[in-house]
Amino acid sequence: MTRLHNFLTALLLLCNLSACSQTQPSTNTTPIKEEIVDTAPLKVNTPKEVLPLGAKALLVCYPNLIKQYHDGKLTLQDGTTVAYDDGKRKTFIEQMDNADIEDMFALPYDTSVWLPTRNYDPGRIRNEELMKHMYGKTEQEVRKNMVRVKWFNQQLLFSKINGAADSLKAVYNDLATLPASYRKFFEQSSTFNWRTVRGSNRLSAHSYGMTIDICTKFSDFWRWKNPGKEEMDEIVYVNRIPKEIIRIFEKHGFISGARWYHYDTMHFEFRPDLLYYSHNLKN
Repeated sequence: MTRLHNFLTALLLLCNLSACSQTQPSTNTTPIKEEIVDTAPLKVNTPKEVLPLGAKALLVCYPNLIKQYHDGKLTLQDGTTVAYDDGKRKTFIEQMDNADIEDMFALPYDTSVWLPTRNYDPGRIRNEELMKHMYGKTEQEVRKNMVRVKWFNQQLLFSKINGAADSLKAVYNDLATLPASYRKFFEQSSTFNWRTVRGSNRLSAHSYGMTIDICTKFSDFWRWKNPGKEEMDEIVYVNRIPKEIIRIFEKHGFISGARWYHYDTMHFEFRPDLLYYSHNLKN
């Protein structure tokens, strides 16, 4: 956990955190057609197997749960094997609904992006099979791995798997050093909730106990702000969560829903693998 924490701290310092242009997105609400995303593996003419960067990120960040990558599969510590790439070409919606592990890394998480472009949702694509193997296949299994974490005037349940709860404690310690005016953003926060994502059959990241929603009063969700809009429609972006808060979460391995085109600005999800992948993709 110390090695991972040191990496994430260095990552935050190395990344370009300057704000991008704050021009408003187009208000044109005409739906667009889905584009096919080709996620087929790059063919390498060599007898030696190439370790995909996404697989390496999982091995580095979750060594207690993932044992090795071989022959296009991840082997977990309990001996279970999970295919890394299903070889299918998918639309944006198909990636969301039926992601393989490779699809989880289809969009790098760029910490210099404050105004996301169309369908830029890094981290929203999750392979449910892998997530269930890591955090629990049922609500009861997830609950067994949860501990209480102090959170300002609350005690929140969070998974201890992968050091997630320890990372949330580190986030709290850093947030507590911010001026008192920031405290309003942390009231009535919530974590574990075994449920599906609104408008879909996909399990919410909150089902795994490694995600926190901070104060709803100052948060924005794309469906709330764009009534009647669907995944492929053009929407208006809104965010009221201060960048200082987002950066602290990212320092400790969390991604922010404020970085997504389909924004969920209260949402912070423990995904050090995606941060590792994105940083090493650049370097």
